[in-house]
Amino acid sequence: MTELLRGAPVAAVLTEDVAARAASLAGRGVVPTLAILRVGERPDDLSYERAAIKRCEKVGIAVRVLAFPEDAGTEVLLAAVRDVNENPAVHGCLIMRPLHAHVDEAVVCAALDPAKDVDGVTAGSLYGVFAAHAVGFPPCTAQAVLALLDHYGVSLPGARAAVVGRSLVIGRPVAMMLLARDTTVTLCHTRTADLASELRAADVIVCAAGHAGTVGADALRPGQVVVDVGINWDDKSQSLVGDVDFAAADGVVRAITPVPGGVGSVTTAILARHVVEAAERSCS
Repeated sequence: MTELLRGAPVAAVLTEDVAARAASLAGRGVVPTLAILRVGERPDDLSYERAAIKRCEKVGIAVRVLAFPEDAGTEVLLAAVRDVNENPAVHGCLIMRPLHAHVDEAVVCAALDPAKDVDGVTAGSLYGVFAAHAVGFPPCTAQAVLALLDHYGVSLPGARAAVVGRSLVIGRPVAMMLLARDTTVTLCHTRTADLASELRAADVIVCAAGHAGTVGADALRPGQVVVDVGINWDDKSQSLVGDVDFAAADGVVRAITPVPGGVGSVTTAILARHVVEAAERSCS
């Protein structure tokens, strides 16, 4: 029988730990604080913002929303980022991305102090991921993948992992974080020749391609653990689906994350943990 790797139990354990650490900081007169920088009112941004605020308030993290109109330019956002950098009462900053086309997103993200970069958008944070040093923080979703695997006791040292997706948000950071855990990693993408055979050879599959049906029955075998990071709308079923054909995987692989209800539900808990860690570092 295929085990479902649900995110809710993972998030619950993380939340309990973060709440205790936030309370300890509060006892020292430090209130962990997150600034959320948002441009416009895209539904997905607002949805994630609400989820982040709910999680943070639950554990004792204060949230300041810096909301700007859709026509806000690069200089306006740079000024906001500089204010965050210079404010010792703000410990972390979440920049809602992608920013609008008229904004130089790379410049805005680069301006953020890596010490306050709780979602891995700066070069400093990414260096920390690739060099396995504690500089900034990894992207929240990438770290959520590792947290989920750890919670369910998936052994990583010596295992073979295949990561589908090469973005700096999930694919590449996840590959480097798995490598740091002594996993042998193959980094794949939608143009990988004979993707199915690469995936069949893996013990652990992490799929973040952003396309429904990227991983089908021909890529799966018994004993595998599959982490599906994809979230796609399926017109036929009128529901959210992942990148992996769940029906093909169910009953074949050892374990798989459901979509929804898998990695996504862990991401805001990781964000809260990063904010608390940033606060702890600031007063250490």
